[in-house]
Amino acid sequence: MNYVSDKSKIGNNVTMGHFVVIDDEVVIGDNCVIGSNVVIHTGTNIEGNVRIDDNTVIGKQPMRSVNSIFKDEEKLLPAKISEGCLIGAGVIIYCGCTIGEKTLIADTAVIRENVTLGSKTIIGRGTTIENFCSVGSNCKIQTNVYLTAYSQVCDYVFIAPCVTTSNDNYAARSKERFGKFKGVTIKKGGRIGAGAVILPGKIIHEDALVAAGSVVTKDVEAGTIVVGNPAKVLRAVPEDQLLKNQ
Repeated sequence: MNYVSDKSKIGNNVTMGHFVVIDDEVVIGDNCVIGSNVVIHTGTNIEGNVRIDDNTVIGKQPMRSVNSIFKDEEKLLPAKISEGCLIGAGVIIYCGCTIGEKTLIADTAVIRENVTLGSKTIIGRGTTIENFCSVGSNCKIQTNVYLTAYSQVCDYVFIAPCVTTSNDNYAARSKERFGKFKGVTIKKGGRIGAGAVILPGKIIHEDALVAAGSVVTKDVEAGTIVVGNPAKVLRAVPEDQLLKNQ
């Protein structure tokens, strides 16, 4: 048995599995497919031709511990899922998120509040995108990536599995850290190899490539390959691999 609020608007040819919950003032466009045990919270806007698989939650409100650095000073906007998106099973998308058209979010991924994802981007299974991040269009962020809060990922970025980013140079010690959190920036066409670690505030410039397993402690210049711990310049990215030649 499903619960659909009579204050919500459901489009034509929408199919639902079992035990779906749709709260007040939700808007769902035409031709959507919603799996079983899906919860869609108040005000969420889902455009047409979206697929949402089993056990997914859309528009979740955040919880704050007493020690959280994030303070809820204003009401978060509802989540918005654009036309043609594919949302996997067990995904959690918080309120205040905007997901661009034809983006795929794979099983068990978590998209925190105040996140923007562009169009035709892929978010891999088990990946977490933390608060106040923006991810561009045509990106591939693969399985079990951790994108820390306050990060920016531009268009056509590739991030391989198990990449970790960080935003706190003080490692949770010293009051000096407050107000100095800074995520990573990956410019257009940047690529990060499997298992790499990027330290707070570092910038991966256009078309740069970070090799698998590297630890990035300094900004990476455009069009260069870096490798190692700490990462150092190996050589230039081959001309045929530059984004302009794809």
